[in-house]
Amino acid sequence: MTAPLPPPGDRGEPKAPRVVLVTGTSSGIGLATAIAAARAGFATVATQREPARAGALQEAADRAGVALDIRRLDVTDPGSVARCVDGVHEAYGRLDAVVNNAGVSNFDPTLEMSTTDALRANLEVNFFGVVEVSRAAMPLLRAARGRLLTIGSVHGIVGQPFNEAYCAAKFAVEGFMEALAPVAAAHGVKVSVVVPGFVRDTSFGIFPDINRRTIEAASGPYAPTFADYLHWVAHQGWEGAGQTAAEVADVVVRTLRSERPAFRVSTNPWAAAYLEHKLTDRDGSVVQGLARTWIGRPAEPDAADTEQET
Repeated sequence: MTAPLPPPGDRGEPKAPRVVLVTGTSSGIGLATAIAAARAGFATVATQREPARAGALQEAADRAGVALDIRRLDVTDPGSVARCVDGVHEAYGRLDAVVNNAGVSNFDPTLEMSTTDALRANLEVNFFGVVEVSRAAMPLLRAARGRLLTIGSVHGIVGQPFNEAYCAAKFAVEGFMEALAPVAAAHGVKVSVVVPGFVRDTSFGIFPDINRRTIEAASGPYAPTFADYLHWVAHQGWEGAGQTAAEVADVVVRTLRSERPAFRVSTNPWAAAYLEHKLTDRDGSVVQGLARTWIGRPAEPDAADTEQET
């Protein structure tokens, strides 16, 4: 662990920087956010499950000329979460913002071929981990009239084939934060969910060939459908979606600094347009029609699609 930055000063001293805690900073969006927040003047607590492997983060901080307070935090361990949040309070006397970024991606053979344990493992990190960190931090955020920001996903709004567990977790995050936001706002805490497009320079969600072959072998009757989906991903799935982790981090920091942040913040035009498929889809037919094209089926309406509301 690196040394913490100076705690808030006494009366008459210069105002101390706002303190932000970022989870999952070993790579990708979390690493870029920690650097961007420190550059923006936040006292940045960058947390990782294994700080001994923080070399990439520390190298990035050195290149940027910023200081980070790197601490251990395992979002699936309530004791680890409590110790980290208590340690931040002890070191700084305050916590102004949290960025829930820690998460895991997955592709599975689909419902019949997967397991409940695999679903639970995904939810533990991507949903319950977010809840645990948010719960522990909320008393300090209320005291600071601070910010609670979570990295969501387009897959938390538009369901994606062969991503059922990840989508379930991200849908849960979206609903949880949407329900929490007005209550938190009534007590001075602004809640936002930042929804990125596809991030090019991160290993998150990378689908190596060995995983593809493993899942195809385990997919039974769904193997042809899985192959159609992979063909769509490879050839047209994310056209125009790409952005860098640093670009997402800039949106995160702007949201943290905004006086009136939106609840849902898309990070690029592609993400905003993609979400419109769901947010204007009253009966579900738009997303279902899109999904048919992703897995090689013709987008022809069925009876459920054409049924009119009464």
